[in-house]
Amino acid sequence: MVVIELPDTATVSGVFTRNAFCAAPVIVAKQHLEQCRAENRSPRFWLINTGNANAGTGKAGLRDARASCAELAKQAGVSVEDVLPFSTGVIGEPLPMDRLLAGLAPALGNLASDAVAWQEAGQGILTTDTRAKGATVTLEIGDQSVTISGIAKGRA
Repeated sequence: MVVIELPDTATVSGVFTRNAFCAAPVIVAKQHLEQCRAENRSPRFWLINTGNANAGTGKAGLRDARASCAELAKQAGVSVEDVLPFSTGVIGEPLPMDRLLAGLAPALGNLASDAVAWQEAGQGILTTDTRAKGATVTLEIGDQSVTISGIAKGRA
């Protein structure tokens, strides 16, 4: 599992599938992002679990995606809409909620923003990928230093 905390000054956008059949985390992430936009703010956390896509899981999958967001929000002291869930892995299996929820406090306790943390996050989202993919760049815009970081999944 990977938990990423975003600063309250972050600008967050999302590109989602246009497929009519979306996995529970896609539905919940879209709803939460829309709510944040309606309130002119950005989400504060990404919650990424691997090994289980929480896709094809119906109402139980939606319940689990929402419950995992609610628990992280409670522990982090933010609104539930401030958490965007993402899942990757096996399709059609229920989330192992006991393990997922038990991992939230340790993940929150280990938040970091250095290069090693980004490498670990890239490693943390691997399933069948052959290697972690990510980049960080810092640049000056006017008199301000701006850092852009990202990780990606999929075959390269």
